[in-house]
Amino acid sequence: MQLLTVMKAIPLAYNKDMQEDKESVFDTYTTIMGSLDIFSGMMASLTVHEKRMAAATTNDFSNATELADYLAAKGIPFRQAHAIVGELVLQGIKTQTPLQEMSLETLQAANPAIEADVYAELSSEAAVNRRTSLGGTAVINVQAEVVRGKKILADRA
Repeated sequence: MQLLTVMKAIPLAYNKDMQEDKESVFDTYTTIMGSLDIFSGMMASLTVHEKRMAAATTNDFSNATELADYLAAKGIPFRQAHAIVGELVLQGIKTQTPLQEMSLETLQAANPAIEADVYAELSSEAAVNRRTSLGGTAVINVQAEVVRGKKILADRA
């Protein structure tokens, strides 16, 4: 950010401020290299607990956006959908009930447009796989990035 701040207001023909850019670049390099060392050590000893990870995504309200998107797809303005979901999340926090475990009657009391198909939309898998834009979390996107990353590494070898 410091480098961008220095660069943003420099007039076309004035380069004197460019003497301030080197410190930021060298500091950034030092930070990144240290982070990469730590990251590589972490990845080498990483143990993935898939069941724990899956459980962590079902006992929270990380799927609230999915419900708001669901309501918006039903024709409800997103601002209104956001408010509806906010009330449901507040209720869920008070009762310790995640959205996907709320009864259909409870969900429909918040808005009658909610139907039984909402439960498929609220699953962690659906939420992840719905994000298909570049850099998205969909499994197909992640698999493509792994292939691309392996190709880059192979080309450098």
